[in-house]
Amino acid sequence: QVQLVESGGGLVQPGGSLRLSCAASGRTISNYAMAWFRQAPGKEREFVAAVALSAGTRYADSVKGRFTLSRDNAKNTVSLQMNSLKPEDTAVYYCAARERLTSRSRNDYNYWGQGTQVTVSS
Repeated sequence: QVQLVESGGGLVQPGGSLRLSCAASGRTISNYAMAWFRQAPGKEREFVAAVALSAGTRYADSVKGRFTLSRDNAKNTVSLQMNSLKPEDTAVYYCAARERLTSRSRNDYNYWGQGTQVTVSS
């Protein structure tokens, strides 16, 4: 079992930055692909970014060039640096894990955190 806890959410103005963190416990994340999803009110949970065991990354088109996902296996954490934030980035952000391969589908992830709220508003 992998337990995931997100932190770093909050209120930020358009154009601002936030850094989300996901701390894992129970298992080392070195054997897991890690990802972030987000869910806005009234919408389905959508893929944001994922990082493979090799540290290779993939991003949703909507965040490419603005968000950067990284992993630190020694600290058992992943971080999502979010820059140039827009009001449409407002959502609850969830950290997720699955063994080995990354996926853009939320149905492929076995482990989820409780989420952290990100609000982008002036």
